[in-house]
Formats: sequence, C-alpha cells, structure tokens
Amino acid sequence: MIAALARAISRATGTNVDVEPLKVVVIFSGAGLLLLLVAAMIYGQALNAALF
Repeated sequence: MIAALARAISRATGTNVDVEPLKVVVIFSGAGLLLLLVAAMIYGQALNAALF
C-alpha cells in the first residue's frame, strides 16, 4: 500500500519518491493522531465534568 502511494506521488510530481521516508512520515503522523485522540478523550471528559 505504501509502495502504491509512493508511485502515485511520483507520477503526480514527476520526481522519484523513496518508500522508506514515506513510511516514517506515515508512522509519526499516525502516532500523533493517536495521541491527539487520547488527549481529546481525556480532556473532553474533564471539561464535561467541570461544566455540569
């Protein structure tokens, strides 16, 4: 799947895109989104408890 994404980016931009840096970007983006969701769940519950 990552290789297909790299090929699509290569075709769209006309440059050669390597797969390994793309994997690193996807992993860190996923980790950041996971942390964001966890923080939103924790602080969202605390905010609801403070308001009611």
